[in-house]
Amino acid sequence: MTLVRVGDIELDYERAGSGPPLLAIMGRSGTYSHWEPSFLADVRGDFDVIVYDHRGVGASSRLEGPLSIRQMAQDAAGLLTALDVDSAHILGISMGGMIAQELALAEPERIRTLALGCTYCGGPGSRHTSREVVERVAQAVQSGDRERAIRASWEANVSPAFAADEAAWQRFREIGLRRRVALQVIAAQTQACIEHDTSARLGEIGLPTLVVHGTVDQVLPVVNGKMIAELIPHAQLELLDDIGHLFFWERPQQSADLLRAHAAAHA
Repeated sequence: MTLVRVGDIELDYERAGSGPPLLAIMGRSGTYSHWEPSFLADVRGDFDVIVYDHRGVGASSRLEGPLSIRQMAQDAAGLLTALDVDSAHILGISMGGMIAQELALAEPERIRTLALGCTYCGGPGSRHTSREVVERVAQAVQSGDRERAIRASWEANVSPAFAADEAAWQRFREIGLRRRVALQVIAAQTQACIEHDTSARLGEIGLPTLVVHGTVDQVLPVVNGKMIAELIPHAQLELLDDIGHLFFWERPQQSADLLRAHAAAHA
């Protein structure tokens, strides 16, 4: 645990690796431990990787009051400032991708390249999680059985084929049991995601942008990735066939390769 003061809060972060800075922004209900270990180890070979917990998560400051994507983007920018990082490559997945969009719009000079994974921009044509998936996960959470809730989240976040991978499931299960995010924080993050809408502003982003999305994503359907890539000028779209929401768990080496190639192409 390493805490750094960011404005009026503290954020818990880890920093390791060699190369240009890369800020990796985690999604809703996740912690920095939820980055797939081999993916993180791979990118640390080419980047100085900064991962962190959002306000309300882990050892970061408690959540006080409502939450917004813009506020979390300000936290991300503040973390870079606190760590004396003038500019960085940015990777945001799911809610973290929404935060990365707002960061790119507010402070483009802080960003070398932008990578948006399994995320959403709001607006006409975008799609939320289906009612069926929401109800299935909610029922598991409401059961009070922690392991059942983690399993339901696992099955929603990866493809059916990968959900059956026992070794991967055990790694995800251990993280979920060890690092729990409070339900009230998840609820606040969920509301922030629902209110998020950058669709009318994405055309203002002039940064080199990579969009990655699995074609069988149950949490944020692939139409969202296609829409973002269409709205951001010259964005590169990479669709991963038969892969779910957590693409960097299912394809860690390919995900790292995509990130590395994108950064190198725009060095």
